[in-house]
Amino acid sequence: MKGVVLCGGLGTRLSPLTRITNKHLLPVYDKPMIFYPIDVLVRSGIKEIVIVTGEEHAGRFLNLLRNGQDFGLDHLSYAYQEGSGGIADAIKYVEPFIQDDSFAVILGDCIYEHEFRSCIEAFEADKEMEAAVHLMHVDNPKEFGVIEMKDGEPFRIVEKPENPPTDVAVTGLYFYRRSVFDVIKTLRPSGRGELEVTDINNYFISKEKMMFFALYGYWLDCGGSIDSLYRASEVIRNAKKQEGK
Repeated sequence: MKGVVLCGGLGTRLSPLTRITNKHLLPVYDKPMIFYPIDVLVRSGIKEIVIVTGEEHAGRFLNLLRNGQDFGLDHLSYAYQEGSGGIADAIKYVEPFIQDDSFAVILGDCIYEHEFRSCIEAFEADKEMEAAVHLMHVDNPKEFGVIEMKDGEPFRIVEKPENPPTDVAVTGLYFYRRSVFDVIKTLRPSGRGELEVTDINNYFISKEKMMFFALYGYWLDCGGSIDSLYRASEVIRNAKKQEGK
């Protein structure tokens, strides 16, 4: 399995910090934000990664990450996303890198405590499944895409619902096979002018081709606000203190 780290967007919710840099280059405690998703992919056994970014700060990722050897990667590639077309739009740019492999997509502003090697093994073993999402219970489901159930089974993902049907959120980690590129070609922009990853995932759910994994430990969505960025730094700082680092 290969890895894809999405680092596009304008980061307007973290302005003015993002006026002069990409939000994924901002510090979370003692490391740039992007170090964390790369690290969890490597801990999960992924050794080939592509970074998807855009806008005027793209070159800074190359300066920071170089060829990826500092992370133990065998290969680090870069893809340029034109504009801010959404997560699904960003995924389409990695097709030449992925070729016929399966791949994990992780949002560059998400931090996970635990690796997910066992999830990769389960997905790779079930060739009938075309996609997977990773779920966690959250206190604020209105802020996320959440799972709606029907007859005891996941029925669809509802994006930021006013009245959440559950408190089970879809985190910023997805697995796909190359069939996802054909699905992306059928998508139309949403009301906010983007190609939505929720539309991809709901397609695979409707075809009964979606796997669901429950994640444990902390999941930090640190790019949503100044407060979330601050809280992420506090969590990492406290975790390192407990580990004696």
